[in-house]
Amino acid sequence: MKDLILLGCGGHAKSCVDVIEAEGKYRILGLIDAPEKDGSSVLGYPVIGHDEMLPEFCGKDVEFLITVGHVRSHEARSRLFARIGELGLKPATIVSPLARVSRYAEIGAGTIVMHYAFVNAGARVGANCIINTKALVEHDAEVGDTCHISTAAVVNGAAKIGGGTFVGSNATVANGAVVPPETFVKAGSVVK
Repeated sequence: MKDLILLGCGGHAKSCVDVIEAEGKYRILGLIDAPEKDGSSVLGYPVIGHDEMLPEFCGKDVEFLITVGHVRSHEARSRLFARIGELGLKPATIVSPLARVSRYAEIGAGTIVMHYAFVNAGARVGANCIINTKALVEHDAEVGDTCHISTAAVVNGAAKIGGGTFVGSNATVANGAVVPPETFVKAGSVVK
């Protein structure tokens, strides 16, 4: 098993832990968050420090997953992903064994594909994304970096989602639709 450290210990981290444990590829060493979280834990995994300690892991055989959620803003996820890149640290890519990712699809570094999600043939998902529980990314769709395709959201064939975008729960992006970068798509809405 590979060693893994999670960056962020809020509610999204709990969902990520469940997926990571189910996948069985990683041993979670702990979580990193704000200094006031030191000494706490998430689902039995300790918070081992804060962002300033990241340089201590340079040259070590450990991977990182950003487990800060993304609803209103992608800024925290983007900042953390840039920081691990600057330090030469390796982002983990996680795919739930209950998800389906076509062998003809592409998933970027640092992305998590959660339980019962489906990424179809020809789809491209960027780096540092959340493809949340039961989300569907259809054939030939493109999802930019640091996007969150939320629970049960549907991105139909050949749609293009700009980087930093949040697509809310049960939202539908129509076939071939283009969503500009950093857009907030409300839960249950339809983008044509």
